[in-house]
Parts: sequence; C-alpha cells; structure tokens
Amino acid sequence: MQILIIEDEARAANQLQRLLQTLEFEYRLLGILDTVEESVDWFQNNQDPDLVFMDIQLADGLSFEIFQNVRLQCPIIFTTAFDQYAIRAFKVNSVDYLLKPVQLEDLQHALEKFNRSKQRLTLNPETLQRFLDDMQTTERREGILVKEGNGFVQLRISDLLYVYSEDSITFGVTGDKRVIIDETLDQLYPSLDPNQFYRINRSQIVAKLAIVKIGKYFNHRLKLTLTKARDMEFIVSRPKTNDFKSWMNR
Repeated sequence: MQILIIEDEARAANQLQRLLQTLEFEYRLLGILDTVEESVDWFQNNQDPDLVFMDIQLADGLSFEIFQNVRLQCPIIFTTAFDQYAIRAFKVNSVDYLLKPVQLEDLQHALEKFNRSKQRLTLNPETLQRFLDDMQTTERREGILVKEGNGFVQLRISDLLYVYSEDSITFGVTGDKRVIIDETLDQLYPSLDPNQFYRINRSQIVAKLAIVKIGKYFNHRLKLTLTKARDMEFIVSRPKTNDFKSWMNR
C-alpha cells in the first residue's frame, strides 16, 4: 500500500504514522508534503498513490486548491483541526475525514471503510465548489484587537493593506502603521472576507484594494505591486495564479 501524507505540521504527520504502525497497517510512505504548491508539483510528476491523507489547511492555503490544478484519481482521507470546515460538507458528500488530533479508533474506522469499498473518492467540480462555499461560511470579523503602548486598540479589517508572517510573527500593515497581530495566518485568514483578501503564498495575504499592478514573474508566477509595500516582494505562488486571476476579476 503506497500512501502520501499532505500535512504542514510535523507533529501531526508523525502522530499519524505512529497510529498507522499501531494498527499494523502495512504501507510504504511516498512522502510528506506541507504546501499546496509542493503537492501540485508532486502530483504532476508522479503516479497517484493508493491512498492520501490530506490536511485541509496547509502552509500556503486550503488543500482544496490542489484539485483546481490537478485531477486526482485516488482515495482521500481528509484531516482537519477545525470541525466547522469539515463535518457538514464531508457528511453530505460522503468523503472520509478525521478530526485532529487523530484518534486511533477513528483512524481504524476510516481504514476499514477504505478497505471495504476501495472506491475512488474523486472530487468533481460541483463537489469542490460546495466545499469551497462551506469554507466561506466562517463569520467575518470587522476588527482585530492589537497591542498599542501599554494597552490595546481595535484595528479595522477594512484598513488592512496586507498581512505577512516573518520569523513566526504576524504583521498587519495599514496606510500609516505596522502592527503585530497575535494570530497566525492560518488562524486569521478564514475570518477575512474572501472577496477582499487573498492569500497569495504561505506567508502573505493581500487586500484587493492595495494592489496597484500585476506583472509576470518567472516560473509562471505573478509579481504584485502594492501600495505602502515597505520594500517587500509579493509573489503569487504558481498553483494560485489562475485562481488569483479569477479572484481579481470578481
């Protein structure tokens, strides 16, 4: 049995392997991937594995973006730490999922279902769109509480030009200042309005209104010019270029 693990948390990937060994599940691990971009490259250059364990939130976006770039013909068991991202959608569409932290009993049931059916759990465009629609049901926030001096102030989401992560710190930039946001990009991004904000790579989120120019970049990527860019480069990762263009056309 050849399996592939797509997971951006090393601890979660290691735990999954330990649970598989506990269940005496015989497999050969083809690799552990942690980004949408890396996963797209892998599927474009390798044959489909027998089974994929796929986290929903990866380092550079939602794993559903993988299906917008490659057509998978292999069974998938999704994992997620956020039940609001999965439970309703997966029950409706009959796709296996595991809520993290993965429990041994849940993993055993998922593997038993896989062994019984051996069905190919591929996602057609309609199913994929239902997943993406479900991802966008998270309540949108209007503000973020950030530190200022010895206290706190509320930063309006609509004032953000871009958000980026550097040295494990999340920064938000407005027209006149830069603030530290006490959340990771993974935590913050689902609460932002998807019509106004886009995560162009694993470490940067941009506001549509801040984009001044879009240019071509090598390896089929895009380079953005943003207002108040603070000498930073904003590069749209290759798997996201088509989706980003569609987003800009909305």
